[in-house]
Amino acid sequence: MIAVLDSGIANIGSVLAACQRVGVAAVVTSDPAAIPGASALILPGVGAFADGMESLRRHGLIQPILDAARAGTPILGICLGMQLLAESSEEFGTHQGLGLVPGSVRRLQAVHPGERIPNIGWCDVWRSRQTRMFAGIEDGTPFYFVHSYHLDCSDPMDCAGTIGFGTGEVCAAVERGNIWGAQFHPEKSQDAGLEVLGNFARHMQQTGSRGS
Repeated sequence: MIAVLDSGIANIGSVLAACQRVGVAAVVTSDPAAIPGASALILPGVGAFADGMESLRRHGLIQPILDAARAGTPILGICLGMQLLAESSEEFGTHQGLGLVPGSVRRLQAVHPGERIPNIGWCDVWRSRQTRMFAGIEDGTPFYFVHSYHLDCSDPMDCAGTIGFGTGEVCAAVERGNIWGAQFHPEKSQDAGLEVLGNFARHMQQTGSRGS
């Protein structure tokens, strides 16, 4: 069972529907006591970094998420949820994150004509290396984005995929062991997004994590 964490920082209905479409049992919860029994966690989120961390703190979810990560439970952060996996963010000041992916969240820098912040729309994602997240997905496949910030990984090997933006490549996905993150919205990215969620579900099944 995947626990989709509802901390009030995202509309999670579309995430739950996408899980159902790939045949994965998922339950929406904001109860910290439900996390230890989950086979995997999905952390969706939209909005500002500091607000997202405060919402997790208010719901008592931070320590249970960290405990699950240490236990090897697969975790997928989506959009702001991916950014919250980082050590810190520079959005409206300096703020501490979950620290599950070494690195900092930094503002996008628009350089080329047509680039806008926030970056909203379809962007081609290019694999940084072979990963389980993008298994079976053609390199350069477009995914749907809505973001003004990006995770700058301390270890380049944590970056699973990039998009072209500004003066170079921007990390669009991370995979660090059992910790996955998608800056894009897989639940809004049609078949390719469903394939990412399917890959996450297969990863969950292969790890034999706890839970039913």
